Amino acid sequence: PGTSLTETKLCSQLGVSRTPIREALMQLELEGLVKTIHNKGAVVVGISGDDVDDIYTIRVRIEGLAARRAAENITPEELEDLREIVELQEFYVGRGDNLQVWNLDNRFHEIVYEGCRSRPLKQILSLFHNYIQKARETSVRGGRAAASTQEHRAILTAIEQRDPDEAERLMGVHVENARKSFFEMLG
Repeated sequence: PGTSLTETKLCSQLGVSRTPIREALMQLELEGLVKTIHNKGAVVVGISGDDVDDIYTIRVRIEGLAARRAAENITPEELEDLREIVELQEFYVGRGDNLQVWNLDNRFHEIVYEGCRSRPLKQILSLFHNYIQKARETSVRGGRAAASTQEHRAILTAIEQRDPDEAERLMGVHVENARKSFFEMLG
């Protein structure tokens, strides 16, 4: 937060023209992540601890809804993808490779979002996931990999059994546990 982002410097660093930089900065401003200040350019607003807490609170509700809908609407191919992801997570937990577990965590949630068959819900959750990506990475890579993987296994089982109530409940517990873990790590 507070970092100044100038178009010319970003163009030089990224090797692109001003047009995509302007568009990206406008999008970031729409999302509330930067603020344009006259004669200074865009300044990073960032995400506060309160913002992260709010996002987790909202995710508990709507990600639960996504899991509910996935239990009702997921395709056999998506279900197979979820199974493979959880099996790979279990493998990487056994090897202590939390980076791979975290990478697979992202994919697990993306498939649940796809499987819910709600474009607005998927869009909102994807945006929230991106906002708190660093918080999620800190949580999973910081020691929650095994617990997160066990929670994914339980969510997968509920989705496989086409049990929307249980899928919703377990996803809510999963997101709440991730939230608690993140804030405990912050101390």
